[in-house]
Amino acid sequence: MTLKIESAFDGKTATLRLCGRIEEDHLDAIQAEIRRFLPHLVFDLGEATLVDREVVRFLAAQEVDGVVLLECPRYIREWIARERSQERSFNPIEKENEL
Repeated sequence: MTLKIESAFDGKTATLRLCGRIEEDHLDAIQAEIRRFLPHLVFDLGEATLVDREVVRFLAAQEVDGVVLLECPRYIREWIARERSQERSFNPIEKENEL
């Protein structure tokens, strides 16, 4: 199954339901939807079956920017946490700011 994007808007918040396999090639389509619905946006990942590393990095960045990740599968949540911890360990400026 390839990516299917379903959107719903309740007047305040948009929910993008991302279903199926999400790959780096799909990020342009997802970003186009983001531009339509900012600033209040939620990603429902309950039916996401597979993601690649670039998608995980994208999701992590979106979350930092305020996007809520609903029903995020555990493996994706753990992968986001690992990516963030690796980023911190390789970022000397961030390490310097912690001191």
